[in-house]
Amino acid sequence: MKAQRVIGVDVGGTKILAGIVGAAGDLEEHRERPTPTESQDELLAALEDTVKGLLAGGEIAAVGFGLPSQIDQKKGRVIASVNIPLAEIDFRYLMAAQFKLPVGVDHDANAAAIADGRWGAGRGVSDLVMLTLGTGIGGGLILSGRPYRGSIGTGAELGHIVVEHDGPPCKCGGHGHLEAVASGRAADRVARELYGKAADSHELVRRARAGEGPAREALGEIGRKLGSGIGSLVNAFDPQLVIIGGGFAEAGELVLGPAREQAHAEALPAARDRLQVVRAELGAEAGVLGAALVGFEALEAA
Repeated sequence: MKAQRVIGVDVGGTKILAGIVGAAGDLEEHRERPTPTESQDELLAALEDTVKGLLAGGEIAAVGFGLPSQIDQKKGRVIASVNIPLAEIDFRYLMAAQFKLPVGVDHDANAAAIADGRWGAGRGVSDLVMLTLGTGIGGGLILSGRPYRGSIGTGAELGHIVVEHDGPPCKCGGHGHLEAVASGRAADRVARELYGKAADSHELVRRARAGEGPAREALGEIGRKLGSGIGSLVNAFDPQLVIIGGGFAEAGELVLGPAREQAHAEALPAARDRLQVVRAELGAEAGVLGAALVGFEALEAA
């Protein structure tokens, strides 16, 4: 790495988290603000303002962004986004011109995988899969020590592997995707079926922890579907480790226990005995740290 400090910006549907990060992963300063979702111009203005505020904190060598977006890495172009008004824009060029610094941009789930692979649960592991369980499911791959992004950068959409033919509709327009059956949104749907229109995943987890059988079984079924997806990913990529992060992962072993069992049942023998499914370690900082590593990557390429 050519520099000691970069800015990482993690853009979500509800908030923007940004910070100055050193080469060892130390978060020196951070800021948080709501994500403007009314227009693309308003969002871009908020991102520029956030970064400029951190640039005042001293010498910065690069900026990295983690976005909930499909990104053409060859062009640095955002093709489309989820939950934010950002599409069909040459984002990397625009930000580099604004700040006069090297700029990196990546899918937010890729950024989280890069961070947990470098500084979290995946330290020392060259091949890993990361799934982030939130409202939807994001994914990231580290293969042979490097992020895998596909031919132009839109790969590793692991939440959209099909685990149930003609299953529940996914927000993307497909059916039976992992996100449609094993995410927080899927848990919300099951909670409403069990406990009424006002129920959500938080109530489902609370009831399961209190020992209620229907809630425990519902989360177990979600976990088994998650495990089926994990088994397929293990068979495809032969990772040393599968890391599970995101807000819905707070359900813990109520979901992850059944997921491990199902993943072991689906994995081929070569991978089954050494398969490890673990919780992410970096928590809410993963996105900012991962975006910073994307910034360091852009600096190395400059």
